Amino acid sequence: MESKQPDEEQPFEVFSGLSHHIQHFVFRPGALLILWGWVMFYSYLTNYIFKKILLSSHVQSLLGNLGIVLGAVALIITVFYLLRQTRPVAKEEIYLRYVWASLFVGLVLINLIQFNVLHQINFELQHPIFMVVIAFAIVISGGILHYPFLLVGGIIFAILAYVASWLPLTDQLLMEAIGWLVAFILPGHIRYYLHK
Repeated sequence: MESKQPDEEQPFEVFSGLSHHIQHFVFRPGALLILWGWVMFYSYLTNYIFKKILLSSHVQSLLGNLGIVLGAVALIITVFYLLRQTRPVAKEEIYLRYVWASLFVGLVLINLIQFNVLHQINFELQHPIFMVVIAFAIVISGGILHYPFLLVGGIIFAILAYVASWLPLTDQLLMEAIGWLVAFILPGHIRYYLHK
């Protein structure tokens, strides 16, 4: 039997193939909704599970580190998407960037205002307020994209925010996980598969 010499171009081919698959996924409509929806769903669901179920510190550490890796991968893919767009950016995409950038600034300001008034952060108050602001951004995004599933998902997210305001913080995490599932993951998968 002959032993095969390692091909020097093999790692490049693997990277090239992986890059092609990422591009194929990322540049289809709904891909970023799917990506960020799953990251946020995972984050809130694992936090809910950590508070409801006694897990070993090893399992908690493993799941927590996995969440960090998923978030980092999502961030890298999003940056890749923003830098590698080959077509001109449509007005709708520019509007979406303003909506989501404003959302993050708004979330920071909510914390600053709450701390200024209450001299502490009340997480049971903060969480439903964050959910309402996020729901508002989702509804606006659905309107900009003329995508009714995203619009309805945002409305359901807002309703879940109201329900969460009646619950303790631990159960609010579950409500937000459900919200990300309904508002981002389901509309993202529908949009992704309708535009093959």
